[in-house]
Amino acid sequence: MVDIATRVHNHKWKIDPIVRSLIDTDFYKLLMCQSILRNRPQTVVKFSLINRSTSIRLADLIDEGELRQQLDHVRSLRLTRGESTWLRGNTFYGKRQMFSSEFMEWFENLQLPPYHLEKKDGQYELTFEGKWPEVMLWEIPALAILVELRSRAVLERMGRFEIQVLYARAMSKLWEKIERLKKIDGLLIADFGTRRRHSFLWQDWCVQAMMEGLGDRFTGTSNCLIAMRREVEAIGTNAHELPMVTAALAETDAELAQSPYKVMADWHEEHEGNLRVMLPDTFGSDGFLSRAPDWLTKWTGIRLDSGDPAEGAERAIRWWQDRGEDPRDKLIIFSDGLDVEKIEELHAQFTGRVRVSFGWGTMLTNDFRGLVPDGALDPFSLVCKAVSADGRPTVKLSDNPSKALGPADQVARYKRVFGVGEQVAYDVKV
Repeated sequence: MVDIATRVHNHKWKIDPIVRSLIDTDFYKLLMCQSILRNRPQTVVKFSLINRSTSIRLADLIDEGELRQQLDHVRSLRLTRGESTWLRGNTFYGKRQMFSSEFMEWFENLQLPPYHLEKKDGQYELTFEGKWPEVMLWEIPALAILVELRSRAVLERMGRFEIQVLYARAMSKLWEKIERLKKIDGLLIADFGTRRRHSFLWQDWCVQAMMEGLGDRFTGTSNCLIAMRREVEAIGTNAHELPMVTAALAETDAELAQSPYKVMADWHEEHEGNLRVMLPDTFGSDGFLSRAPDWLTKWTGIRLDSGDPAEGAERAIRWWQDRGEDPRDKLIIFSDGLDVEKIEELHAQFTGRVRVSFGWGTMLTNDFRGLVPDGALDPFSLVCKAVSADGRPTVKLSDNPSKALGPADQVARYKRVFGVGEQVAYDVKV
């Protein structure tokens, strides 16, 4: 096992680059990328970094030269032979050859496109624009780089023994969480913490701790590189990016209203089983479910990623019941801002009523709260989202208006088209 504290104290970036592989990314990105390459390979999409925690002035904390060095390193990466063999030959979600030869040949020759970076008002404006299948693969590495550079900036001020004690405390803190999770009968939980992790080495340690502490109750990791190295399942389905971009390309309000179901229909053609998990909240879950075609009720489950998770689960249960489905046969994946207390609460509330699973993110891979003065290593809310498609702005409404994205006039239009009324705002911490 890697001595993380010593590595952090001594590290040189060429030995420990923040992103060390093109598959140091979330599995759902590769699934979506294959679909996009097949269906919309020429669509031009722009992604932009958005720091929701504006009090954290990243441009004051992170050296621009070091940031460029890390971003340039990602552009130098190519898929290795071993990584290609794993993607081509491994079984994912019970399916051999999940990735087609056409996709793999494209991926094996991929270089990520250029980026645009500048400072503005204490923040970095970081954008990526290009063909959708290429530019979308910047999202996860960009977030991982910014978050880890912020961590490194704090750690550089600490001595060797301070760092040793810090990581000992962080390890103890996580292990105490795992000890609590052990007590939950029937728990199913996966690591969803790549994008806002403290560091790659720390995420890898967290996964190993979950493997040892939880055994088969730990179902896998979203991180492809760690899944390959640790021989665990790669976990992930789809994300808001698909309906956001598809909706932006709609010509009329009628096409806009149908765009989320067009995305689901394309996914339905490509995947089955546990990959048929819908994400209903992009433009409001109430409207999505009320207008959903009957064939979507046959899907395996729903992932809840905004709003009150208990309310979202109750909504899903009522929807299945109203459509003649038995919720006990369905899966709900909770994935928004989870920590142990909420996992315990939701598991107790819904076990036996539905199949329950958890995607544990930032509070698994980046919970250094209370371990350094002034919260200097506390997690914060940083995202990288598609902001335009073929020059048209994208919109995300969410079940939490605090997560809404897009120009005000377009947000108003989407709310009208999708019938979104008053929403309760929740603080976005991570």
